Amino acid sequence: MSAAGGRFAIAVLVSGEGTNLQALLDTVHGRDGIEIVAVASNDAAAPALARAAAAGVQTRAFAVADHPDRAARDVAMADWLGERGVELVVLAGYMQLLTPPFLARFPDAVINVHPALLPAFPGIRAIEQALDYGVKVYGVTVHYVDEGVDSGPVILQRAVELPHARAPDEVAAHLRELEHALLPEAVRLAARGALSFDPHNPRRVLVAS
Repeated sequence: MSAAGGRFAIAVLVSGEGTNLQALLDTVHGRDGIEIVAVASNDAAAPALARAAAAGVQTRAFAVADHPDRAARDVAMADWLGERGVELVVLAGYMQLLTPPFLARFPDAVINVHPALLPAFPGIRAIEQALDYGVKVYGVTVHYVDEGVDSGPVILQRAVELPHARAPDEVAAHLRELEHALLPEAVRLAARGALSFDPHNPRRVLVAS
């Protein structure tokens, strides 16, 4: 991937508070040719939309209830992002599975941040899953999105040892710092065309130095 006309346009999909969106606004938006041109949500009341609006970024809510079904909603959302020249779609706490037609519109250009070291603990309640399992090391993964649940190729991972952690909030506080570092880094790498797939193993993402 490379920025067209000197600008690398990204969209961010959100569902909740938007702390990862805020990290992107604070660290990559308007820098090195990267521009967040759109923020979309499945929930019109998501506080993340207010964060985007405060930064002057266009926002829109796409509720399933406003469309015939989830696939139709995703097509409408893809159309809106396409009109804005989006080159990379970033899921930052977006709590919906994207349908195949949406992913087909942005091939190898949708990434997600997940609060676990994939392939361990995919899906919802990842931190609770890890706590219940009794792990000593927790972590964050940024990965490409495919049609599975947190099953796409891994871009970046970072771990932290928390052998005495007992509560989800305690773990989440540590992982949030990792998310706020890793997600912007993945966007920077994508923007400068530093990410590629290993021709011998398409699940392996190569990162150019």
